Amino acid sequence: MIKNIFQAVSRIWIRFKFKRRNRSLAVDIALAVFLGFFGVFSAGPLVLTITSAFKPISEIFLFPPRLFVQNPTLNNFFDLGTVIQETKIIVGRYIFNTCFITILGTMGTVLFGSMAAYPLAKYRFPGSRVMSHIIVYSLMFNGAVTAIPNYFIMAKLGLVNTYAAVVLPVIAGTLGLYLMQSFMTQIPMELIEAAKIDGKSEAGIFFTVVMPLAKPAWITLIILSFNSLWGNTGGTFIYSETLKPVSYMLSQIIGGGVARTGVAGAVNLIMLIVPVSVFIISQSNVIQTMATSGLKG
Repeated sequence: MIKNIFQAVSRIWIRFKFKRRNRSLAVDIALAVFLGFFGVFSAGPLVLTITSAFKPISEIFLFPPRLFVQNPTLNNFFDLGTVIQETKIIVGRYIFNTCFITILGTMGTVLFGSMAAYPLAKYRFPGSRVMSHIIVYSLMFNGAVTAIPNYFIMAKLGLVNTYAAVVLPVIAGTLGLYLMQSFMTQIPMELIEAAKIDGKSEAGIFFTVVMPLAKPAWITLIILSFNSLWGNTGGTFIYSETLKPVSYMLSQIIGGGVARTGVAGAVNLIMLIVPVSVFIISQSNVIQTMATSGLKG
């Protein structure tokens, strides 16, 4: 049996050998096992999140805990609906707030990040190199470090307790700018020069030449920004109940104590579905961006 399996693997390797002239069969097998192990290991939290949503209370508190559910149930989702009804939460308003913040913030991040990255990537002007270095250095600061300065800025501008207090810091983030700049440096300058000869303005070149070529990068940026805003609870910026997002509502439900552990599993699954779905749809562009963003054209 083992001999047959080895022969089959050998035939497959020989068939594609012309693509892997620098690696032996043993290295290919070891690499596949290595990647497979870490793939399974990485999938563990996702599987646990999914199965926890369908576990009855009797299985949630088992020790040692089980990865897979033995007696699946939908009671956690029914209990979530009961909690929402008892607390008289206006779910529609929270959903609208989340969608509005997420869409506005994502569009702003892509638009302003791309517009700022274009001149830095394709032109040289006084201070451009310094600005590029500052952008890279800014990535070293965690969001918790900038939380207090962000609050003071929003308070001075009178934007606390508004949508803008959540959206503006995300739009002003430098991760999107760095990602778009790294990708745009690969776009040949000859294309831009040819567009100028054809009479296109800088805005026309940006929207009709640069942005289509940078599609993998800005789709990746959409996913990153979407995930960041989708799970945003408003933090210390939003106090009005009419402005708070869905994630805040669900976090309050989870905070109800041990009795709501099953409900918490259902909440985590609901919050996970949308960003994972967006990533699955756009994963090819994300992989292309990550594979090429560090290369020079």
